[in-house]
Amino acid sequence: MTAAETAARSAGSPGGASGTAPQNRRPFFTSRHVDVTIPPGTLSGHVLRHAAALGGKPAVIDAATGDTLSYAELAAAAGSFGAGLAARGFGRGSVLAILAPNIPDYPVVFHGVALAGGAVTTLNPLWTPGEIAGQLRSSRARWLVTVPPLADTAKAAAGDGLEIIVVGAQIPGTVPFSALLAGSAAPAPAIDPAMDLVALPYSSGTTGLPKGVMLTHRNLLASLAVLDSVVHLSEDDVALAVLPFFHIYGMNVIMNPALAAGATMVTMARFEFGALLRAIEQYRVTVLYAVPPIVNALARHLAVAGADLSSLRWIMSAAAPLDAGTASACARRVGCRVFQAYGMTEASPAVTATPIDDDAPLDSIGTLLPNTECKIVDAATGQPLAPGQDGELLFRGPQIMHGYHDDPASTARAFDSEGFYHSGDIGHIDDEGRLFLVDRIKELIKYKGYQVVPAELEAILLSHPAVADAAVIGLPAGADGEIPKGFVVLATPAPLDEISSYLAERVAPYKNLRALEAVTEIPRSATGKILRRVLKERPTG
Repeated sequence: MTAAETAARSAGSPGGASGTAPQNRRPFFTSRHVDVTIPPGTLSGHVLRHAAALGGKPAVIDAATGDTLSYAELAAAAGSFGAGLAARGFGRGSVLAILAPNIPDYPVVFHGVALAGGAVTTLNPLWTPGEIAGQLRSSRARWLVTVPPLADTAKAAAGDGLEIIVVGAQIPGTVPFSALLAGSAAPAPAIDPAMDLVALPYSSGTTGLPKGVMLTHRNLLASLAVLDSVVHLSEDDVALAVLPFFHIYGMNVIMNPALAAGATMVTMARFEFGALLRAIEQYRVTVLYAVPPIVNALARHLAVAGADLSSLRWIMSAAAPLDAGTASACARRVGCRVFQAYGMTEASPAVTATPIDDDAPLDSIGTLLPNTECKIVDAATGQPLAPGQDGELLFRGPQIMHGYHDDPASTARAFDSEGFYHSGDIGHIDDEGRLFLVDRIKELIKYKGYQVVPAELEAILLSHPAVADAAVIGLPAGADGEIPKGFVVLATPAPLDEISSYLAERVAPYKNLRALEAVTEIPRSATGKILRRVLKERPTG
C-alpha cells in the first residue's frame, strides 16, 4: 500500500478499511511493513535471554583498554548488582541515576536496576553540579552511580539521602561498586511491563525545560522489536558504541539492541576521530551508529584514506538531518551502505528507518517502522496534509512514552486528541511511504513571512569544498522578523564572500545569508545536534 493510499485511512485501528475518513476523524499514514509482535516480559529478560548460551563470548569491549565482559559475566554482574541494590532498599518504583561515559559496566548498572524493578535516569558527564542536582531532584533519584573522575562532581550535586556508588575505586564518602556485587541471586520483583518504568531520560520535547520521559519496559521492547525488523543485527555483528549511552540513541538503538542480538559491542568513553578509525580496524566493526558530523568526517577527513574500514557493512545516521551529498560521499569513500533513521526520546526512540535493501534517496529518514502510525499536519492550523506537503510530524505506536514525569500539563500538550505525539519536527512523506525531515519547528527562520530552513542552507554550505562544518541561525531583524546568519569551519582557506555567493547561486533570494562568520568549531550536543542557542549568544562584531 502506498502512502497516498494509507493517507485515506481513518484514525481507527491500523488495519481499518481505506477510503474517505469519517467525519471529525483525521487521516493518517501507516507503515508499509507488517506489524511485529512485541516481546512479552521485562526488558532485561529479553536483552539478556541468550547470555547463558553465549557464555564466554565478548559482550562488551572497552576500545581503549581492551577490558572485556563476556555475556555470562554481564548477566551475572547485572543480577548481582540488582541484588545488591535490593539489599539497600531499592525496588519497584525506585530511581537510580548514572553519571558516566560509555564503559563496559554501563549495561551492568542499567540492567541491574531493571532487574531490581527500578528505573534509570541518565546524566550527561559534561553537566555542572547544578544541572545534575536539578535532574536528581526532579527524578527523585536516591542512588547515583559514577566513575572516579566524576566523583567530586557527583558529591557537589548530591542532596540529602543520595547514595553515591563509584565504579573502579574506593572514595571516601561513597560506596564502591564492588560492594554491591555480592554474588546473590538476581531479585525477581513483580513487574508490569506495560506500566512500570525502566528508563527516565530527560528531553525538552518541543518546547521548554527538560522533562522526565517515562519509558516502560514495553516501550523500550517495542522500539527494539520494530527497529530490528528492518536493521537485522545478528551474533556475527560488532557494533561500535561511540554515541553516549546517556542519550536514548546510545541506550536503546545501540546498547540494548546489540546485546539483545548477541553481538559484540565496543565502547568508546569519548569521541576522537582517530580513535574511532582505529577501533573499527582493530575490532573489525561491522555496524556503525553515527550522527551527521561523524558521517561528514568519514566523507572528508584525510585520515580515512589510510584506514582499513572494509569490515563495515553499514552506517546508520540519526539524531539530526543528513544531506544526500554527504551521505553519498561517505558511502563511496568507505564502501558500505549509509542510511538514516529517525526518532526521539519520547518514542524510545525509533519511529522510522531505511530498510537495508531499500533504494531510498539518501536524504530520506526511511519508512514508518512496523506498528507505527504518523500524521502530518499544518503546524499553524492542525489540518492534515497530503503526501509531498511539509508539516509537523505526529506519531502513535507502542514505543511512545507514557508521558512526562510529574508534568500532566506538558503531557496533555504533547498529544493530540487521538493519542498522536507532537514531534515538533517538520517533514513530508512521498508516495512510496518514505519520510523526509526538514527541520525543527522552533529552528525555522521567519523572514518577511517566508520560512527559511537552516538545515537546507547548512547542507549547501557543507557541499562547498572549503567547508568542514556549518550552522545557520536566525537573528532578530525588527519588522522583517529574522535574518539568516551562517557560521562555517574552514577545512582550507577561502574568502567568506565566495562561500556566501556559492550558497546564493543555489537558493531563492530570501534564503540568502545576511552574514557569514568563520569559527573554529560548531557547538554541538553529544549526539551531534547544533547548539544554536550558543551561537546566538556569541558577541557580534
